[in-house]
Amino acid sequence: MSVQCESPEFSSKGYLKNFDAWNRDIAKNLAKEHNLELTECHWHVIDFLRDYFQEYGIAPEPREVIKKIGKKINPNAPCSRHKLESLFAPGGCKIACQIAGLPRSYCRSC
Repeated sequence: MSVQCESPEFSSKGYLKNFDAWNRDIAKNLAKEHNLELTECHWHVIDFLRDYFQEYGIAPEPREVIKKIGKKINPNAPCSRHKLESLFAPGGCKIACQIAGLPRSYCRSC
């Protein structure tokens, strides 16, 4: 018996249609499409975005990300919105939401 894995569906803008279909391999592939190599800092942001969305049903604003995990993103200096968005340049938080598997309609303050 062979089990086929279905490919996840994406919107025309490249956002995952089903939040629960996300996995780290999907994130890595999406990052490659944006010429990003995901570091530990990226994963802190991605995991926070997913956890926040799962709990509240919306994406956090950048200041909420900085407030909650800023020291993990930039342990040697205060984290700024510029530093946060530069992790996912050139698209900033829109790319972060996309890689984290959040639906486009929930990526606010981007």
